[in-house]
Amino acid sequence: MTEFQEKVYKVVRKIPKGEVLTYKEVAQLIGSPMAYRAVGNALNQNPFKNVPCHRVIRSDGKIGGYAKGTDQKIKILKKERFL
Repeated sequence: MTEFQEKVYKVVRKIPKGEVLTYKEVAQLIGSPMAYRAVGNALNQNPFKNVPCHRVIRSDGKIGGYAKGTDQKIKILKKERFL
């Protein structure tokens, strides 16, 4: 795991249930404001169950990708009462 991935996972672990951040916000919080695509790539490779990568969405409000499929991401976000 890279230092970049560790930073991403540390920030994403702190997102509470029912809330989300955008890929861009995560990138800004780790000090790499232009690395929002890299944030998405890091989350796609997330090996940890305690990193709620489903709580990261696109800046335009769309759901964005998810390793287990977009439908599963929507289902989880509805369960957490974000959607």
